[in-house]
Amino acid sequence: MPSLDEVLLALRDWLGEQRARRPRAVAGAAVVSAVVLLVLAWYFRPWLHTTVYGVYTTPVIPLAAAIGLVLAGVARRYLGPFVSGQIGVFVFIVVLVASVSVTGLLAGEELGKATMESVGTASSLSETDPGKPRVVTKAVASRYASNTLNFPQYRIEGGDITVRDGTPYWSYALAPDGAFNYYTKRQHGTVLVDMTRQNAEVDTVVGDLKKGVGPAFYNNYRFAMFKQANYLVAYDDPFMVVHEGDQHIAVPYTKPEFHWFPLPYTTPEWGGVVLIDSDGRIEDLSPTEAREHPVLQDQKLYPFELTRQKVAATKYRNGIVNTFTSHEDEIEVAPVPGEGNDQPFLVFTEDGPEYVVAVEPYGQAQGLKEVWTVDARTGEYEIYTPSRSLFGARKATDYVRQAARTTDWNRFRPSEPIPVVVDGQLYWQVRVVPSDSSGIAYTAFVNARSTDVHEVSTTAEVAAFLRGDPVATGRDDEPAPGDRTPTIVVQRVAPNGTVIETLEVYGNETVRVVQGNTTATASG
Repeated sequence: MPSLDEVLLALRDWLGEQRARRPRAVAGAAVVSAVVLLVLAWYFRPWLHTTVYGVYTTPVIPLAAAIGLVLAGVARRYLGPFVSGQIGVFVFIVVLVASVSVTGLLAGEELGKATMESVGTASSLSETDPGKPRVVTKAVASRYASNTLNFPQYRIEGGDITVRDGTPYWSYALAPDGAFNYYTKRQHGTVLVDMTRQNAEVDTVVGDLKKGVGPAFYNNYRFAMFKQANYLVAYDDPFMVVHEGDQHIAVPYTKPEFHWFPLPYTTPEWGGVVLIDSDGRIEDLSPTEAREHPVLQDQKLYPFELTRQKVAATKYRNGIVNTFTSHEDEIEVAPVPGEGNDQPFLVFTEDGPEYVVAVEPYGQAQGLKEVWTVDARTGEYEIYTPSRSLFGARKATDYVRQAARTTDWNRFRPSEPIPVVVDGQLYWQVRVVPSDSSGIAYTAFVNARSTDVHEVSTTAEVAAFLRGDPVATGRDDEPAPGDRTPTIVVQRVAPNGTVIETLEVYGNETVRVVQGNTTATASG
């Protein structure tokens, strides 16, 4: 048997070997952990996009870090590593905050002046297309879509404008509802609400999308898009496209443009459109490719947020200092009652779909200073400056309230005043909706120059007004030529109380009701 001294000597040697191996084991474990974390970060990079893109589009961060490191290195000679490290972090944060504030102003000025240099001047506004009137507001469309939904495992999500067979619709995704369905189901289809009809005209296109809106990440369009399309870009909200019975998801996006003087900063520019079909195939299209793509014909392609950003940035047209001092020629995008939907508004004109942005002078003034129009397919900007004094969108809602003496404004509200042009005259089209957004009570057209308010209550009257027909252009205090009042109004009502369709009967016309083998006739 070994002696006690031999046992102790062997134990000491073994412990020494273990101590020698420990640093190598720790280093190996650290390398393995780092590799695993990098692999996980790469796979789940869609979840890190906000942080990564924020750092990428803030090029002043390396400058702030360099200043912090230099000052920390200088302080280390006198104050030691711990205190100098704290000083370096503090300097980095202060420099970063100050630099971001300055570069934000520089980016706004650059974006605003570049927009002013590239914008065209319009002598008049495009006539509104009477065949595509914007009647239903976003809030009412969402209510229509929810009220007619008969899929217990799904809910509507989104809400954006799409065009199918030449008709504009509010589009929604049928997304899984509830935790269990969220992880087990896919987007089940698309809900379309006809925005040109006052009543609830809802169509549902059923069919699962392999990568859709609303489900867990492994079935989600956004997760797949960030992995297969451009990563270092900013995506707009998606909208549904139904083309020849097939469902697609379209997502416009912007990419950053870098500027380096006097400090590094970025400004956004249109990058393209990502198109995802029902089988999960992803196409990353340039603006030109998107306009030529058959699925995207007639669709809006230009990013909504970029339109608002660029127009709002033109307040810096006379420089940054002007916005803090005299405010000469400074503008602001008019705030309007939209119930979750703000400018720009997409309107359909005889020249195609356009974003329209009404701007007012800075401050308390509510007159109309400029109207910006942006081609929703090409991104071309035009500015219209009225030659005469016109009032703006906010004031239009005040005139609607004043004209409607019998409307209970505790139960109704004016919503989404959009500019429309009829026979060369600018009107504000204001929809009056119940507080619960259950429908459209009526539509008021307010002449932007004379302040005359004309109220219409049906889709046919809205279209007639936009055509300039006499039935729609008479004054409210005297009937227009040919104006008629229906003697019977028949409404088709869904079980949940939503009015699906309205039929107006005039004069000696009759209503024939057919049920089974029985026919009844009601006289007008």
